[in-house]
Amino acid sequence: MIALHSDHLIFQLTNGESVPCSAEMISIEIAGNAGELLDNELLRHAAASVFHYFKCELERQTVTVGEFALALEKVLRGFGLTLYADEPPPLPEADLAADLRHLACDSAASLELFFFPRLRDALRAQLRQSPRVLHFRGLRGCVKKLAGARRWSARCEQMQEQIVGYLRECLTAEPEQKRCALVVE
Repeated sequence: MIALHSDHLIFQLTNGESVPCSAEMISIEIAGNAGELLDNELLRHAAASVFHYFKCELERQTVTVGEFALALEKVLRGFGLTLYADEPPPLPEADLAADLRHLACDSAASLELFFFPRLRDALRAQLRQSPRVLHFRGLRGCVKKLAGARRWSARCEQMQEQIVGYLRECLTAEPEQKRCALVVE
């Protein structure tokens, strides 16, 4: 058997193969995969410190790629970076919130006549994205616009209840609803 160089660790790959690597070699490999996303100098030092941890502090000769990646992830999170070694990052949910004020302004000439069909279209557009939450903003301004009111009144209260009730009915009538929540603010 060939003696392992003093500044190398044996990395066990997921396919069962073992590869000897130095801290510099692993830093280059990680930096190549990270592209422009991370500062190369920070990445090199973080990888070297994780390498040193396994080699000197734990006195290990072999380490799995998964163990190394998780330890490196923990170090980089300490620097305020968010990385995922064991699973892909969660996808950010797009802000699909419909602005009720815009719908009311677009329907201003005919007020309620075109507002409610547009509201249903906005709900369907959000449902096509398969969200967990349907979000509608600007209810108060929308109600005041549709009611033609400067101040909140009983007519505004009635219009608000009508809009929220209509959204609930539309949501329950849609086949794609898949138990999503409705938020109207």
